[in-house]
Amino acid sequence: MARASGSASPPSGSASAETRPSRRRRLGDLLFPWFTGGLALAVMAGLALLVILLVERSELALTAFGPGFLVGATWNPNARPPLYGAAPFVDGTLVTAGIGILIGVPVSLGVAMFMSELAPPWLRDPMASLIEMLAAVPSVIYGLWGFFVLVPVMRTSVEPGLEAHWGWTGLFTGEIFGLDKLTAGIILAIMVIPTISAVSREAMVAVPTSQREAALSLGATHWETTRVGVLPFARSGIVAAIILGLGRAIGETMAVTMTIGNNNHLSTSLLRQGNTIASWIATDFLSAATSPLEQSALLELGLILLAITVAVNVVAVLLLGRFFRLEESRE
Repeated sequence: MARASGSASPPSGSASAETRPSRRRRLGDLLFPWFTGGLALAVMAGLALLVILLVERSELALTAFGPGFLVGATWNPNARPPLYGAAPFVDGTLVTAGIGILIGVPVSLGVAMFMSELAPPWLRDPMASLIEMLAAVPSVIYGLWGFFVLVPVMRTSVEPGLEAHWGWTGLFTGEIFGLDKLTAGIILAIMVIPTISAVSREAMVAVPTSQREAALSLGATHWETTRVGVLPFARSGIVAAIILGLGRAIGETMAVTMTIGNNNHLSTSLLRQGNTIASWIATDFLSAATSPLEQSALLELGLILLAITVAVNVVAVLLLGRFFRLEESRE
C-alpha cells in the first residue's frame, strides 16, 4: 500500500514545471486587456490632440472673423484689413467629392458584383489583385494622368457637348478650360473606385453560399440572386466601403490640385475652375501664407475639413442604423 501511494505522487520538479506556463498564461490574460485598451486610448488621445492643436492654432482667425468665416466668399490677404472666407473651398470640396461618389459608387458596385458573382475563377483573383494595386497608386500619379490625358479630352470632346446640350441648367456654362470642378470630380471617381470595389467585393464574398443556393433553387436569375441573396447581407460592408471612398474623396489633395484650376470663386457651374480645402491648404500654406492671420485662417480651414469628415461619417452611421431598424421592423 505504501508502495502504491508513493508511485501515485508526482515528482516535485514536474509540478513546478507545470505551474510556470500557467502563471505566464495568467499574466498574459491580465496584461492583454490593459495593453489593447491602452492602444485604443492612444488613438483617441491622438485625435483629441489634433483637434486641440487645430483649435489653438486657428484661434486668431476664429476671433477675427467668427462664424462669418464659414460663409465668406473672399480670400484676399492684400485687402485692408485682410479678408478670408471658406465658402469657395467648402463648395469645391463638397461638389468634387459628390461628383466622385455619384460616378464611382455605381461603377464600383458593378465591378464588385462581377468579381464576386460572375467572373470565371481564372479571372477573379488576378482582377482582384489588380484592383487592390490600383488603390495603392500614389495620388500624384492620378493627377499627372488627369492633367495630360483627361484634361485635353474634357476640353475638346466632353465639355463642349455638355455646354451645348445642358448649358440651360446652369451646371455647364462658362469658358471651357478642362481644368475645373467636373474634371477634378471625375479624377476622384477614378481614385475611389478601387477602394470601394475591393471592400465591397470582400463583403459580398463573405455572404454564405447557402443564400445564393436558396435563391437559385427558387428559380432566380444571377441578377435576382445577387439582388435578393447577396446585396442585403453585404450592405453593412458596402456602406463602410462607400464611407472609406468618400473620406478619400473629401481629403484628396494632389490630384485635385493638378486638375481643378485653383480659382477661389463661387460658381454653380461645374465647368468653372475652383479649389478644395485640401488643395488650397497645400497650395497656400508654404508658398504664400506669410502673415500669422492667414496661417491661422488656413488652420481653421483644416478644422472645417475635419468637421466635415466627422459629420459625414456620423450621418452615414445614423442612416445605416435607421435602415437596419426599418428592415427589422418589416421582418
